[in-house]
Amino acid sequence: MKSIAALQAVVTATPFDGEPSDAELDAIDREMPLILADVDLLDAQIMSINRTPTELDERRIRRARRRVLAARRALANTAAGEVA
Repeated sequence: MKSIAALQAVVTATPFDGEPSDAELDAIDREMPLILADVDLLDAQIMSINRTPTELDERRIRRARRRVLAARRALANTAAGEVA
């Protein structure tokens, strides 16, 4: 019978500390405008979910959608600029 004790050091060599790496934090910082725009869109949609949307609600949702699209475009342009 083979012992697996020698392999245990390889498996447990790098313990997971549960914290995000610097690269992950940088990615979150880059995507933060898009995340906030998505939250604004969800807020606008939630506010009108249990009632008939008024004209103000529709405008708020439209503006939030435009902010999401603008944030996505900006993120895509910065990502394309980094690759080129």
